[in-house]
Amino acid sequence: MATSSLPLLSTMGVFFTLLAMSLLPQHALAITRHYELNITMLNVTRLCHTKSLVAVNGQFPGPRIVAREGDRLLIKVNNHVQNNITIHWHGIRQLRSGWADGPAYITQCPIQTGQSYIYNYTIVGQRGTLFYHAHISWLRATVYGPLIILPKRNVSYPFAKPYQEVPIIFGEWFNADPEAIISQALQTGGGPNVSDAYTFNGLPGPLYNCSAKDTFKLKVKPGKTYLLRFINAALNDELFFSIANHTLTVVEADAIYVKPFETDTILIAPGQTTNVLLTTKSQFPHATFLMLARPYATGAGTFDNSTVAGILEYEYPSSEKLTLFRPTLPPLNDTSFATNFSNKLRSLASAQFPANVPQKIGKQFFFTVGLGTNPCDQAQGCQGPNGTKFSASINNISFVQPTTALLQSHFSGQSSNVYSPDFPYNPLHWFNYTGNPPNNTMVGNATKVMVLPFNTSVELILQDTSILGAESHPLHLHGFNFFVIGQGFGNYNPNKDPKNFNLVDPIERNTVGVPSGGWVAIRFLADNPGVWFMHCHLEVHTSWGLKMAWLVLDGKLPNQKLLPPPADLPKC
Repeated sequence: MATSSLPLLSTMGVFFTLLAMSLLPQHALAITRHYELNITMLNVTRLCHTKSLVAVNGQFPGPRIVAREGDRLLIKVNNHVQNNITIHWHGIRQLRSGWADGPAYITQCPIQTGQSYIYNYTIVGQRGTLFYHAHISWLRATVYGPLIILPKRNVSYPFAKPYQEVPIIFGEWFNADPEAIISQALQTGGGPNVSDAYTFNGLPGPLYNCSAKDTFKLKVKPGKTYLLRFINAALNDELFFSIANHTLTVVEADAIYVKPFETDTILIAPGQTTNVLLTTKSQFPHATFLMLARPYATGAGTFDNSTVAGILEYEYPSSEKLTLFRPTLPPLNDTSFATNFSNKLRSLASAQFPANVPQKIGKQFFFTVGLGTNPCDQAQGCQGPNGTKFSASINNISFVQPTTALLQSHFSGQSSNVYSPDFPYNPLHWFNYTGNPPNNTMVGNATKVMVLPFNTSVELILQDTSILGAESHPLHLHGFNFFVIGQGFGNYNPNKDPKNFNLVDPIERNTVGVPSGGWVAIRFLADNPGVWFMHCHLEVHTSWGLKMAWLVLDGKLPNQKLLPPPADLPKC
């Protein structure tokens, strides 16, 4: 009889199951795993401030979900709060199962109060660290948790087996209700209030007021190698991370193995994950070591300029007073570090883990990404630039969220009043994107998608603009991984820059930082029918409209078509 050797989740009294199919033989390649997530309110105290927040199974952050490559997941989400909810399984390909992807009004209508929905998908050809989070408004501020995909049974990592594996999820803590913060900002047109703290696994640490008791501690033994699974679930901030007097070996990014390299500091944007190996000192060091994270900030707006701290402790039966070492992090706006770090990330490109970069391109696109403005619609005036309202756009189109899910309207053939299939291939008005910005910063507002025939090879240039200040934008694509074949500063030059593209071993990922004042080039194969969201993973920019969707049509063969919607798909 097969049983799961994976850790069961703590339930804190909430009904929760993980079932291995008991009739499968021990050597079975894949099983079906059943999870149940109850969305409830939870009282949590941080920074001496108690508030009621939306949580998963009475836990903040949410419980760990663990599976193996090839497994099928059936995850029932029960909504017991007043907010509408959806859950996105960030980085899961969702091959032909777009109904389980999760972004509200893109692939599904939200799960309303008192309703349930079963997310049903199979993990195909993926293994590594991902995460899940709410995908409606700003609820992902507290609704998030690790999604760990182990290799298939009897398949090892492409590095030495670690002594222990530890997920460390970065978050942001707001004393106020994040839903009220973004609601007020969208009404006034100004920038939203920033967070009050950053967190490791929900804990802000001793550098914040009243928080020494709420400190994440990583307890280790000398001479061991640990696999640390880092996840940035923060709402609006890219973060530097370092451990004092220790070197990290990066081995994976966005659930893709990379050529290992050593570094003292990692940079991780919201929506990204990074696995590192930490080899501890061979002897007890008679010291403890701070782990710190603080923002990489490139924009002109305000941000939470604080530092989260955890402690690396060596297990040792000693009462001596230990020295506490503190790491040095890069400067807040260290774009040169960001560039050098991202350039070190390369796919393994091995026989077992190839880098299948599209070599021939079917369609080329050039998208500008950046901020803009909308006219003020408030009698008392607005708080955006020069009395306008802040906005954000791709190709100067700020995405208007529909009231019916795009995927449902596409599948049912009733899309004419929901979206238009004419998203522009490039900006309608060309300008010096990273030079002096144009006088007119107003955006267009529409619900447009880009239509792709099945199996189209896509090359996409994402160009930052200087409108209202150049800024790094971590762009996330649902439904696909893509290859990051090039990046640079200034305006993309189609005659010169492609000569430097890496088509051999580029990093493959699901979220990439568009460099501040620069561009990034990606390629992907549109082999997954459905409607797939692409947006900035800085939540404030998504709220302002820096988002769009790709509509990938069905192929001719049965296994190239979107599966029909499940019977319990929520209604709008």
